[in-house]
Amino acid sequence: MEVLAHSLFSDFDISLFISGKHFRLYEKFGAHLLTLDGTAGTYFAVWAPNAQAVGVMGDFNQWNRTAHPLNPRWDSSGIWEGFIPNIGKGEVYKYAIKGADGADIEKGDPYAIRWERPPRTASIIWDMDYKWTDKSWISKRPKVNALNKPMSVYELHLGSWQRDPSEPKRILTYKEIAASLVPYILDMGFTHVELMPIMEYPYYPSWGYQITGYFAASSRHGTPQELMYLIEELHKNDIAVILDWVPSHFPGDAHGLYHFDGTHLYEHADMRKGFHPDWKSYIFNYDRNEVRSFLISNAMYWIDKFHADGLRVDAVASMLYFDFSRKAEEAATNEYGGSENLGAIQFLKDMNEAIYGSFEGVHTIAEESSTYPGVTHPVFAGGLGFGMKWMMGWMNDTLKYFKNDPINRKFHHHQLTFSVTYAFSENFMLPFSHDEVVHGKSSMIYKMPGDEWQKFANLRVLYAYMFTQPGTKLLFMGNEFAQTHEWDFKNSLDWHLLKHPPHLGMQKTVRVINKLYKSEPALYEHSFSAEGFEWLNADDAQNSIYIYIRKGTKAKDTLIVILNLTPVYREGYRIGLPFKAKWKELFNTDAEEFFGSGKSNAGLLLPEAEGCHGREFSVVLNIPPLAALVLKQGK
Repeated sequence: MEVLAHSLFSDFDISLFISGKHFRLYEKFGAHLLTLDGTAGTYFAVWAPNAQAVGVMGDFNQWNRTAHPLNPRWDSSGIWEGFIPNIGKGEVYKYAIKGADGADIEKGDPYAIRWERPPRTASIIWDMDYKWTDKSWISKRPKVNALNKPMSVYELHLGSWQRDPSEPKRILTYKEIAASLVPYILDMGFTHVELMPIMEYPYYPSWGYQITGYFAASSRHGTPQELMYLIEELHKNDIAVILDWVPSHFPGDAHGLYHFDGTHLYEHADMRKGFHPDWKSYIFNYDRNEVRSFLISNAMYWIDKFHADGLRVDAVASMLYFDFSRKAEEAATNEYGGSENLGAIQFLKDMNEAIYGSFEGVHTIAEESSTYPGVTHPVFAGGLGFGMKWMMGWMNDTLKYFKNDPINRKFHHHQLTFSVTYAFSENFMLPFSHDEVVHGKSSMIYKMPGDEWQKFANLRVLYAYMFTQPGTKLLFMGNEFAQTHEWDFKNSLDWHLLKHPPHLGMQKTVRVINKLYKSEPALYEHSFSAEGFEWLNADDAQNSIYIYIRKGTKAKDTLIVILNLTPVYREGYRIGLPFKAKWKELFNTDAEEFFGSGKSNAGLLLPEAEGCHGREFSVVLNIPPLAALVLKQGK
């Protein structure tokens, strides 16, 4: 089997690639099944500009390094390519590279769409054939996935959400997960799922954040087509899919991107810029045009080929700054002497412009913990162009507050009011993610103070507070039923806890909160705008009571939210009203069905012409202990 000269690249493709502007490289690089002059085979293309020689080896040639050499292109692109007849789908392969220093290197294909299941490390020739039937979803996605619509995200790790009780060590397939995940999400009322990284990764305890196969769905759960099936089943039920994506760093595994052609090709050669001290991994060289083309093509690929509805971009702060997790004297600087990584900033802008310019109704979401300005502002206005940003400050302040014994909360009242001072500076998502229930941080329920009843009451009111604040929402799997153990990626969630009333009550609470969130426009129409939020009383620190108004575009949709964050039953408490109307209790986390004490306000609350909280009219009501109330106009 000789290697035949062939190319999928036009001169225009090459010019785009080397200028950092080719965003669909997956159509050119990698292994492509095709027929040439009547003969079926596979075309290979790989970027290795500093290699002395590149060949393809696999079972088909007994892993002979030199039997099938690829041809270097005549231009300066650094691309090696060729067509090998009579090898097809299912063949395993690697690139045999003679590096710049003469060393023999064996690498997987950076653009492989399938890899062997770890710990095996070869790439697999495969196709992307799949007959999608989610056209209806794609057509309505721009409307239902808009920024003025409800967005309640369920974050999950596919390997540990659920496992077969009869075989608990076995990881479920994409299809098996679909069979139980889709009805569960529908029942719970979440609008989106976010899958922790499903790109191929060698080290299971990395949870998917140390990727080697950027274009491959993890073989631990099945084929690319089986992942497509899972996504399509979610779409059929109007559930959007966000994929966790990691363009910030990659591992140094011998078969991966590191030192790919014997040089620092994908990573920066300056280890102050190219090595991450926290994760012991390598940082992409965002200054290199070809690397930016690789990464943006990868982002586009998951939306294009797998119909993802968004990408949550991991560790953005670590990309933006050279001194992230480094002492000042150990950090590099940019050409102007600053700490900003200008190449990464340009990459993120280019990526967001490419995604939003190519697909309707999708979002990019930044996990970004710094004070970098304009993360969710348009690129044309000087921003990075993301659709949303995780509100890490809100998350930290909120959990810090709720860990306090209620008797001391009056001294920390500002921790729940402060976030509103900057809540509308970005498009924020409020996250309680996997990061908050690992590494000794404890589960959500055990962050809460008090006895068993108080812990569950605290967590119910915490979730009610989250869902009635401005911004979109994210809960990690298990949080919705008060998983007691920290998240363990090696085992299933503790679903048996739902046999116990407190946990079942917590799950019911989240189900009803999701229903409330989706059915009340005041909770989502102005998620990122001050016109949708107003304090009625932000100053009752002595009683640890907070009262605020949520507004929709119509006055009739107005809601009043009341939080009592002590275990004291507040009877005869007067609150001001936004306008004269009859009000009724729409939602109460203290309901008995939620494992609460059952204290409530029955019937209509009639306005009285007595001023309170700076308002002309007011009502008197009872506020249950450690509870959230939502009031709406009644008849």
